[in-house]
Amino acid sequence: MRNFRDAGISSLKTGLLFRSGSLNRLTDAGAERIRELDIRTVIDLRSGAENNVWPGQKHGLDVTWIALPALPDRAGLQRMGLSDFSGFDGKDWPLDPTKLYPFMAVYAGPAIARLVKELSRPKVAPVVVQCAVGKDRTGLAMALIQSLLGMAWPDVVADFVQSNIELALVAGPTSFVDEAGVTRYSHPVSEDLLRSAMETMTAEHGSLTAYLQAHGMTPDDLTALRSLLLP
Repeated sequence: MRNFRDAGISSLKTGLLFRSGSLNRLTDAGAERIRELDIRTVIDLRSGAENNVWPGQKHGLDVTWIALPALPDRAGLQRMGLSDFSGFDGKDWPLDPTKLYPFMAVYAGPAIARLVKELSRPKVAPVVVQCAVGKDRTGLAMALIQSLLGMAWPDVVADFVQSNIELALVAGPTSFVDEAGVTRYSHPVSEDLLRSAMETMTAEHGSLTAYLQAHGMTPDDLTALRSLLLP
């Protein structure tokens, strides 16, 4: 088992990067909170199908919405500029979390690398990054960014598993209806799940930095990200 960084910074700058479940049920009070936080950008890691069924509620917010589908969505990825889909089409998202996390490590790279690029651009932050629930796609993306910037592994894990408390998953899975009307289950997250994704990334590419560079992140993007988020 690979050893991730046990010592490092304990946190990033606050007030710049937030993660959330889908804003399709955003209330007036929630929109007011977004205004208070001076959010400039919402980055959506959901698929086009999810967005079509559950479009974000904007409430007149003056924010930029960016779609970066983090799991197989050919049309969405084509809009991002990808053209090589070898071994990609026809892949269903695994329902078993132990299979989903390595799967995300394989297929979410382009979206997370593009997320880093977007964060590194001037006047994009403060940013909300959202997926359907805010724990898997978004949780992995945030954990990868934290690790990339040198946050200690125990602190990365502590932030990642906070979803279990926020989403009332401590007692076990909860049911939900997906965009196709099918009942599915939202499972608790764990250090083992996160580690399985990270180990898949590093096994193939050697490091998390090399993983994101293979998917389009540049050294300049990383430098700008560090300038934005490191204390």
